[in-house]
Amino acid sequence: MSRMVAVQGAGGVRGPEAIAFLRSPPFPGISASRAAISRMADADDPRQPISDDLIDALAAARVGGSFWGRKGETASLVVRDGAKAPADLMARYSPAHVIHVPRAGQGRGQIDPWSLVAGAKAVCAPIEDELALVAGLSGVPLFDAAGVAVDPVRLRAVIADRIGAAHYRDPFSGEAIDVADAIVLLADWRRHIHGNRGIVAASGMAFWKREAITHFLWDGEKSPPFLSPSLALHRAGHGKGTVAIWPSRVPGSTVDEAVSRAIPIARVEDGFLRSRGLGAGLHPPGSVVVDRSGIYYNARQPSDLETLLATHDFSPALVERARQLRARVCATGVTKYGQDGGQMMDLPAGRRTVLAIGQVDDDESVRLGGAGLDGNLDFLTRVRRAEPDAWIIYRPHPDVQAGHRKGHLSDAQVLAHADVIDRGAAPLMELVQAVDEVHVLSSLTGFEALMRGCRVTVHGMPFYAGWGLTRDLAKPVARRGRQLSLDQLVAAALILYPRYLDPVSRLPCGPEIMVERMAEGSAPKGNWLIRLRALQGKLRRFMTLSAEYLHG
Repeated sequence: MSRMVAVQGAGGVRGPEAIAFLRSPPFPGISASRAAISRMADADDPRQPISDDLIDALAAARVGGSFWGRKGETASLVVRDGAKAPADLMARYSPAHVIHVPRAGQGRGQIDPWSLVAGAKAVCAPIEDELALVAGLSGVPLFDAAGVAVDPVRLRAVIADRIGAAHYRDPFSGEAIDVADAIVLLADWRRHIHGNRGIVAASGMAFWKREAITHFLWDGEKSPPFLSPSLALHRAGHGKGTVAIWPSRVPGSTVDEAVSRAIPIARVEDGFLRSRGLGAGLHPPGSVVVDRSGIYYNARQPSDLETLLATHDFSPALVERARQLRARVCATGVTKYGQDGGQMMDLPAGRRTVLAIGQVDDDESVRLGGAGLDGNLDFLTRVRRAEPDAWIIYRPHPDVQAGHRKGHLSDAQVLAHADVIDRGAAPLMELVQAVDEVHVLSSLTGFEALMRGCRVTVHGMPFYAGWGLTRDLAKPVARRGRQLSLDQLVAAALILYPRYLDPVSRLPCGPEIMVERMAEGSAPKGNWLIRLRALQGKLRRFMTLSAEYLHG
C-alpha cells in the first residue's frame, strides 16, 4: 500500500486561487492581518508582470505554499488525492516509493511542500495545485489531474500568473512592496524558521528574555519548552532532538554530558544589533544567534559564523544588500546598543591617536577569543607597547561602567598606560572615525569600526579577524585565511547568521528593519526589573569607587 501524508495545500471550496501562493506563516501571538504579506487581487485587477528572473529567485529561495510546515517524507512519486497517475508511471515504482497527499483541509497539520517534492522523480496534481507549482519551480516533471504530462513552459506561465494575482505588503510598515521584496522577506523567514528545526528544549534563558526567545525559536509549529539543564537533556535524549542553551547560564557539565550522550547543542547568544539597552540591564534582545557547531566568540573551535565566512558563496545580490545595509547602519549611527550620544572630545593635533576599547574581564569572548590576554589591564599594557608614541584613549565597556560586570580599572591603572579616559561622554562611533586606529581585544566595536572604514588592530581573535581586513597581533587561526571583502563579512555577520525580532510588531524581521527601529528609538517598554537593575548597578559602582577612594 502506498503511503499517505498530511499536508495543507491550496484548494478548497473557493478553488486554488483563494489564497496567495506567497503568504505569511501563522506566527504565534501575531494576528494574521498584522503578519500578512499578501492578499489575492480582485478578479478584475490586472495581473502583475512576473519575469523569469523573479521566478528563478523564488525557486532559489524555496518559498511559496506552506514552506514553514514540517519536513515531509520523500518518495519517487508524489500524488495529490484525486489526481490520476498514469498507469505506466505507477508501474515504475513500488508502493513504498509513492506518497499520496490528502487534499487541502483534509489530514492534520502542514508539511513543507518543497520537502515533499525535493526527492521526487514526478508529481501528479492539478496544475493550479501548490504541489504542482512547487514541482515546476523545482524542475520536477508534472502530470495533471487527468494524468497528462504538463509542458514546463505552460506550467511556468501558470506560476507567473499565480504570483502576479496577488498584491504584496510590508508587514512592518503596511506599505505596498513588489514581488522581489516579498521573496526576500519570505526567504529570511524560511531561514529563521528552518534554523530552529529539531530544537526540543531550551535551557539557561533568563526569565525576562523568554518571551522574545519563544519567538526566536519558533519552528513553524511550536516553540521549545524552557527546562532545567537535566530535564532538557532528558527530553532531547528521549526525543532525539537538540537542546538550545544560553552558554553562560548553564553548568559546563551540561555540554560535557550532551557530548557524551550524543545530544546536539545549539548555543544562543545576543546578536550584533542587539537592542536599545544593556543586556546586563535586563533589556530583552532584539537579535540573537543560534549556533549549532560552536559560538562566534570562541576561536578555539569552529562556529556556524566562521563556516559561513570560510565557505559561503556570496552572491552579488547578497553583497549588494550587505553594502546597502552597512551604509544605512553608518548613516543612522546605530551601534550594538542603539545610537550614540554625547559631546565629542578634542583630539591633539599633529599626534597619532589610538582608541583602546575595554571589555568585561570575565566575559566568555575574552576567555575564549582573547588569545591568552588576561583582562583589561593586560590589554591596555599591550596597546601601549604596540603604540609607544601614540595618544591613547581608553574607553571602558558600558556594562562595566554601569557597575554590572567585572573589569573596572582605577584611574591610576589606566593612566599608567593611556593618556585619557573616556567614560562614554563622547559618541563612540564619532570617536572611532576620528582616531587614527582602533585597538580591541575581541570587542564588537572592532567590527563596527571596520564597517565605517576605520583601521583596526586586534589583539585577540574575534570572528572578524583572520580574513584580511584587520591587523592581527594574535597567532592566526588555521581555519581562517580566506580573503574577504568588507561587505562579504557584513553579509555573513548581519544577514545570514543572526535572527531579528521587530520590537514593534514582534515579527521576525531582517536587519534592515532592526536598524530602522533602533534609529527611530523603538524598543520594548521598560519595566520595574529594568529600573531595579539600573539602581543595583549604580549602587555597585558607588561602592567600588568608594573603596578606591578609601584605599587611596
